[in-house]
Amino acid sequence: MPMTRIMQSFRISLVLLGCALLSACATAPYQYPHIDIQSLSAVELSATPFHPQEEFQCGPAALATVLQVAGVSDIEPDDLTPQVYIPGREGSLQTELLAATRRAERIPFVIPRQLDALFAEVNAGYPVLVLQNLGFSRFPIWHYAVVIGVDPRQQHVILRSGTTEREVMSFAKFERSWRLGQYWGMVVPPVGQTPRTLSALDYYAAVTAVEQQGRRELAAQGYTVGIKRWPNEAIGYLGLGGLAYQQGDFADAEEHFYRVTELQPRQAAGFFNLAWAFQRQGKHQEALDAARVAAKLAPEHPRYGQAEVLIAKDQQN
Repeated sequence: MPMTRIMQSFRISLVLLGCALLSACATAPYQYPHIDIQSLSAVELSATPFHPQEEFQCGPAALATVLQVAGVSDIEPDDLTPQVYIPGREGSLQTELLAATRRAERIPFVIPRQLDALFAEVNAGYPVLVLQNLGFSRFPIWHYAVVIGVDPRQQHVILRSGTTEREVMSFAKFERSWRLGQYWGMVVPPVGQTPRTLSALDYYAAVTAVEQQGRRELAAQGYTVGIKRWPNEAIGYLGLGGLAYQQGDFADAEEHFYRVTELQPRQAAGFFNLAWAFQRQGKHQEALDAARVAAKLAPEHPRYGQAEVLIAKDQQN
């Protein structure tokens, strides 16, 4: 019986290199005039590595920068170029950067499209890889850089960018370029850490994307760290339960799914999965009891509503 999921991976908006950006972001009001400057702390992550970026190679260089900060010490831009550089587009797409990060056994997180979120991540110690458009909407010049600092007094952003190790841009100039890049940015925390600004739902969407690539150990780490950050959110326990079930550890799956039913007693998914964890251990009566609860909570659902029937049928086989 395939395991259910209560969430789906979010689609990540792609900004195709060489195409004009037609988005509400390009016409939305600027954010920097509304930033509470007094609340910002000056920070510069000066230990962030620097990789001078050759023409069209800003994607691999920027990604190597954030991966090294995340603890992937042996990665270099040349290692990443075959993974992320698309010669026909003379650059890299965001999806390639995300996929390469997962191959490096780290979880990439796309941050909220807000300046204060970017500043908060930098203040938390995470350099932010950003997509900029240094040209215009109709004539874009795409560029990846890494934000490593904020100077609220001077209203400056500090970047590792191109062949400039310490590029300083005003809030206004930076936001113009980032705004035309759809405010896209990502962070790659070291193993065991979580981004500062993501919601639990967005965090677990990124972890689920890793699991869907078959990187179960990395996903398990992500779920475990998420549970420490959000102990009363059921999604992390559901994810760990699903991984345990897939690996045949039904007792562990039972424990996690039972916790889901405690946190979401009115949701059928936890009881449905718990029923199958019981069933695989030969706990037939417990399986039927959990299945009845799932069916009662979601009688119209094509699977949950048939939970008792499915369990009973499995017991007869």
